[in-house]
Amino acid sequence: MSEISSGNVRKVEVVCSPELFPVYFDNKDCVVVVIDVFRATSAICAAFESGIKSLIPVTSVEEAITYKQKGYKVGAERNAEIVEGFDFGNSPLMFKDDRFAGESLVLTTTNGTRALEIAKEANNVIIGAFTNLTAVCDYIERLDKDVLLLCAGWKGRFNLEDTLYAGAVAQKLAKNLRFQNLSDSSMAAIDMYNNAKDDLFGFLGESSHRKRLSRLNMEEDIIYCLTEDLSDVVPILQGDTLVSHKE
Repeated sequence: MSEISSGNVRKVEVVCSPELFPVYFDNKDCVVVVIDVFRATSAICAAFESGIKSLIPVTSVEEAITYKQKGYKVGAERNAEIVEGFDFGNSPLMFKDDRFAGESLVLTTTNGTRALEIAKEANNVIIGAFTNLTAVCDYIERLDKDVLLLCAGWKGRFNLEDTLYAGAVAQKLAKNLRFQNLSDSSMAAIDMYNNAKDDLFGFLGESSHRKRLSRLNMEEDIIYCLTEDLSDVVPILQGDTLVSHKE
């Protein structure tokens, strides 16, 4: 393999909270991977895998209500539970069948859709989850741009599961010589992922969001969200709408 000059090596940085995004965002032509493992981005990937046409992410329940009044099928989640009066929440298991196939859906969640709104300043925004890990990495390599792995966290705070996924992506990308300009946050996330990868479920046993979901009897959701490569779909933000790209 030929050598690659340092000027051609792409940066890979992990943004551990949306609050930090302005610190890292210095290049609109980068690719931002929005990550909300438990559960928004996992659910979005599952929705596209089940055959939906598109998905509009919105930040507020009020905006979601407006779409519902227009006749859209709308999902709303706050604090890990479905908001009363909406069609679905952010469980990926809601999309096990094709009940929404061909539909244009709307979704608002506690953390994931907020992170998407913040990421909109970038030219390239995609959705990442363990369930489409390899597809995301393949897409990024083909795009060949600097990478920001944006963790949705929990209400602005750091969380473990999103950073583990960011570490998995950073590690896969770093096998390619073009993506070896790793930030300190990327190296830390890679170390964390390597410590956890043989038992992600167990590693996250005491994490705040896994305990939150477990209290709501959502263990099946947790297992699904930690399963790698269930899908080859990469949801891509075009304007205000997510559409499907298949690797």
